[in-house]
Amino acid sequence: MEKEKNKVLLVEDDTNFGQVLKNYLELHDFVVELVRDGILGLAAFRREKFDVCLLDVMMPNMDGFTLAEEIRNVDPDVPLFFLSAKSMKEDILKGYKLGADDYITKPFDSDVLLSKIKAILKRNHDLYERNHAQVDFQIGAYSFNSKLRTLKIGAGAQTLSPKENELLLMLCEYKNDLLPRELALKRIWGSDTYFNGRSMDVYIAKLRKYLKEDSTVEIVNIHGNGFRLVVPE
Repeated sequence: MEKEKNKVLLVEDDTNFGQVLKNYLELHDFVVELVRDGILGLAAFRREKFDVCLLDVMMPNMDGFTLAEEIRNVDPDVPLFFLSAKSMKEDILKGYKLGADDYITKPFDSDVLLSKIKAILKRNHDLYERNHAQVDFQIGAYSFNSKLRTLKIGAGAQTLSPKENELLLMLCEYKNDLLPRELALKRIWGSDTYFNGRSMDVYIAKLRKYLKEDSTVEIVNIHGNGFRLVVPE
């Protein structure tokens, strides 16, 4: 099976520079969406799932710093790079305080940028693999195996659909803590559209039904924010 290509959101108001960088990254097996300002960048990020974001700082309508704050509100973990002609120490520090993985001043070597992107993506992939190394979870009286997609209690067993399985796995990873709604939608459904949100609510209802035999276990809706799998310690 062909490996799925990583998707890059490139937000750059310099059309020529943006197109050159887009072409370069596409030659190295990335899928790139290029938009020209922060408002369009935020719309694209809310619409689709990206593996990395490359943001210019000085842009019309919404600057890169503001866009980064909005992106971090949706997904605190997506790799984020600033590409900027602003090289003042204060700007660089501000970029890192906003959660940037790197702040690269123009002009820069495209090969170096490519190496940094690949290093960040590899790090995140390895971290994801380690976090998902655990496949067996105890949820109150239930035993959940995410590899086999089975949820068992007593002699009864439920085989979960792929989306049910991934959603319950994320809830287990955030057990007794908030699982952000937008994070679950981006990871499992690919985007946080209204219709995907309604679909996730249906799956949450299904999981609640599967878990109803243990009254101490509950999936709580944190209004406007997400869900919390409450399990007695």
